[in-house]
Amino acid sequence: MTYPRNHIVAESEPGYYHVVSRCVRRAFLCGRDKVTKRSYEHRRQWIEARILELSECFCVSVYAYAVMSNHFHVVLHVDPGAAQALPDEEVARRWLSAFPGPLKHDDSPEAAECMALAIMASPDRLAELRKRLGSLSWFMKALNEPIARRANREDGCKGKFWESRFKCQALLEEHAVLSCMAYVDLNPARAGMCDTLIESDHTTIQRRLREREQQGSGIMSGRSLLDRPLKPVAGLDADALLEMTESSYIELVQWTGEQRRSDKRGVLEPITESKRPAPADVWQVSEHPEEWLRQVHGTESIYYRAIGSAEALMAKAEELGQAWMRGVAGHIAGKILRERPG
Repeated sequence: MTYPRNHIVAESEPGYYHVVSRCVRRAFLCGRDKVTKRSYEHRRQWIEARILELSECFCVSVYAYAVMSNHFHVVLHVDPGAAQALPDEEVARRWLSAFPGPLKHDDSPEAAECMALAIMASPDRLAELRKRLGSLSWFMKALNEPIARRANREDGCKGKFWESRFKCQALLEEHAVLSCMAYVDLNPARAGMCDTLIESDHTTIQRRLREREQQGSGIMSGRSLLDRPLKPVAGLDADALLEMTESSYIELVQWTGEQRRSDKRGVLEPITESKRPAPADVWQVSEHPEEWLRQVHGTESIYYRAIGSAEALMAKAEELGQAWMRGVAGHIAGKILRERPG
């Protein structure tokens, strides 16, 4: 049974979400199509650039993204309250940046000023646009629609490009945000597209690593790079998740990607020849390393509408008027195994 989107995404409340958009009929979005032999690799940059561009328009914080061959992932925090606090001029500017309309054909300062003044002259219109700038649905509309039009124009065809609207999971706790970020950052490795994190093109983990390389060769000291807090890569600023550093997160993702699974084809190249123990920070995000791995790998298979601890999932189920929520059973089973003697 499907549920209305507003049962998962509360339009008036801030929240963390994992969003996935797939191409219709699993057609190729990017990369090289093995059937037609055509390369669509350049489209991956379209999406990455659009995500970063829209993060400056909408009141969101982008924590992770990965652009794959026929789909993409985004982990973000939406803050409707921040949109309500924007000055009128800023609302108009941001909206016209995301939806330029006639400005696509006439981007002169005079035309932009005229359209901005028209928006500010209407209190009802301003109120509606504030709401939209703090909306996950409108963020995804602004992201997906131009990409679909551009790809269809390039292919010389019409019709639906994306499969349904988008899949969305509510991330109920910061632990869930971190596990989902790791899942997204490891998508290219799991798909066998790369062997190292730095080679995982069009992902936030690659963006974080390259930024550290550039800053490390500049005036920023190595010590401050190591201590830099784990924050969004774009959009609104925020406190570090669980007060974790970016270095700790990268180490955790690397270790997670090295753990081989019989039902998964992709694995990262180990950074040492001997098998490493779980990093100390894994205890900060989970009660046991195996529980952490289960949650990361099961982001889309174990969980459905929401990701979090058993307690958080049951609270969400009660909020939705349900007796149960997918993912609770796995937490309970894992706890029983950990507590079993021997």
